Amino acid sequence: MIDKLINDIKAKNAPIVVGLDPMLKFVPDYIKQEKFNNFGVGTKGAAEAILEYNKGIVDAVYDLVPAVKPQIAMYEQFGVDGLIAFKKTVDYCKEKGLTVIGDIKRGDIGSTSEAYAVGHLSKVEIGGELFEGFNEDFATVNPYLGYDGIKPFVDVCRKEKKGIFILVKTSNPSSGEFQDRLIDGKPLYEHVAEKVNEWGADFVGQSGYSYVGAVVGATYPEMGAALRKVMPRAYILVPGYGAQGGKGKDLKPFFNSDGLGAIVNSSRGIIAAYQQEKYASFGERGYADAARAAVIDMREDIASAL
Repeated sequence: MIDKLINDIKAKNAPIVVGLDPMLKFVPDYIKQEKFNNFGVGTKGAAEAILEYNKGIVDAVYDLVPAVKPQIAMYEQFGVDGLIAFKKTVDYCKEKGLTVIGDIKRGDIGSTSEAYAVGHLSKVEIGGELFEGFNEDFATVNPYLGYDGIKPFVDVCRKEKKGIFILVKTSNPSSGEFQDRLIDGKPLYEHVAEKVNEWGADFVGQSGYSYVGAVVGATYPEMGAALRKVMPRAYILVPGYGAQGGKGKDLKPFFNSDGLGAIVNSSRGIIAAYQQEKYASFGERGYADAARAAVIDMREDIASAL
């Protein structure tokens, strides 16, 4: 799957992943009203509105970008109805040929991590038959429990030829409370990066990049440069562009000299673009066209920086 992702990045000249992180306040009123009329004002109506909203965005951008990244929490807040919308969103994106990165940030003791990995990246056996769960192509994973929490994901990924992105240095302002702590003279995030490099060393695609990648925030370009050297074969998922403050000029350190090695996420900067002054002329009903315009602008911004 890492090779497909890289091939699509090259073909579309866009190292971009669109974060499908819908908040109900992002969904245009006309969509919400229609779904509330049909399904009631509640979790079912909200989930259906989000699914319709997602489809509009995907239809507008799937020819421009290689991947999407739905954040599961935005769906879980609507309970079972939200999880159904999450699954339908994953399926719709895959029908459009997009790589799906499930932003689930799971990581637990071995048996629990195995269940998470099976549910999101593989199939579960029931009565001698196999049934898929959410069926994403990649998942984000929290390494806090050490290799016990990572190995089940790696094992499933080997079997299914799928991948993971391990949290190394996250984009949020308080990430340094733990991640920047010095241990044996090096920050904790660098120790994690060394493990990422180790865990993915023998799990490399034809592209030369590992199925085991890393998450490093765009808001820390200097750290990104150091981590790029520690993890030369790891693809880096870079959140924090746009709404969180990351700019195109900050991104070069995350890439290798071949112009590959990183894929940059933008969520509300794209999916809620119509609510920004720059794209306000598109209006509510043009929310998907506004998202497309934001992707094109982002692609140009990254290209100019690289």
